[in-house]
Amino acid sequence: MAGWAIAVHGGAGVDPNLPTERQEQAKQLLTRCLNLGIAALRSSVPAIDVVELVVRELETDPLFNSGRGSALTENGTVEMEASIMDGPGRRCGAVSGLTTVKNPVSLARLVMDKSPHSYLAFSGAEKFAKQMGVDRVENDYFITQDNVEMLKLAKEADSIVFDYRIPKVCGTGVQSPIHMNGLPISIYAPETVGCVVVDSQGRCAAATSTGGLLNKRMGRIGDSPLIGAGTYACDLCGVSCTGEGEAIIRGTLAREVAAVMEYKGLRLQEAVDFVIKERLDEGKAGLIAVSKTGEVAYGFNCVGMFRGCASENGFMEVGIWD
Repeated sequence: MAGWAIAVHGGAGVDPNLPTERQEQAKQLLTRCLNLGIAALRSSVPAIDVVELVVRELETDPLFNSGRGSALTENGTVEMEASIMDGPGRRCGAVSGLTTVKNPVSLARLVMDKSPHSYLAFSGAEKFAKQMGVDRVENDYFITQDNVEMLKLAKEADSIVFDYRIPKVCGTGVQSPIHMNGLPISIYAPETVGCVVVDSQGRCAAATSTGGLLNKRMGRIGDSPLIGAGTYACDLCGVSCTGEGEAIIRGTLAREVAAVMEYKGLRLQEAVDFVIKERLDEGKAGLIAVSKTGEVAYGFNCVGMFRGCASENGFMEVGIWD
């Protein structure tokens, strides 16, 4: 085996005028999460445990759009979703519509480990969480003042696009440049979080968590909890995606990375580049990936992506832009 590798992301699609202070906060959080994962991997913690550990840390910090700090729905509430997948045996678990679960990724893990199912949603997922005794809080815990103010702006303006929750008010009658399924959308918050890991035994795992779109319709489900779209892991690689959920769903983006590695014989970075270029139609997205041989890769076709990666050979990188 070539050794362990890890990558994390905090979302694709970044305002080019993002304040320096915000950039530094994001880099510090990504670095902290990378170091947390590195320490676990050096202690021979299995890949599946590492991705859960790291994503829990991202969910707990309100900086990105997952767990505490999740984007608000049209009703001013939070509906979260997450998924996790273990490469060996392709075991997986996913959840959607969570309103009280403090760490959605851990409930997804319990769906994988402690239920006969792969996916639970809304009241069924909440009931399962209660049965499992996971940490639960009031919905207000997840709501930040920043998100309250942005939802207010979203409802008052005709067209606002959010890149990393920095509003651009387009004004009355100006069409949004962002489309989903060919239709213009007024609000877009792509700061999903994720982690992919290959451990020293060559075992790959992936996990993804999000609050979804700002001002989304109640009951909307994105790509993050969908196995093969936002998250995928197998014996070849682990992948976590972020960006325009509807485009990622149509392209089954995460699974495509594994597929072109398997069927076209591409190496990891080649597979990532191919998928980003050929499988997104006009969508904007990014992804992180690791392979069983210790490779780490990422790609995106938008302005930037919050990401960090490291490997056992000493390589470490935290960045936002190209």
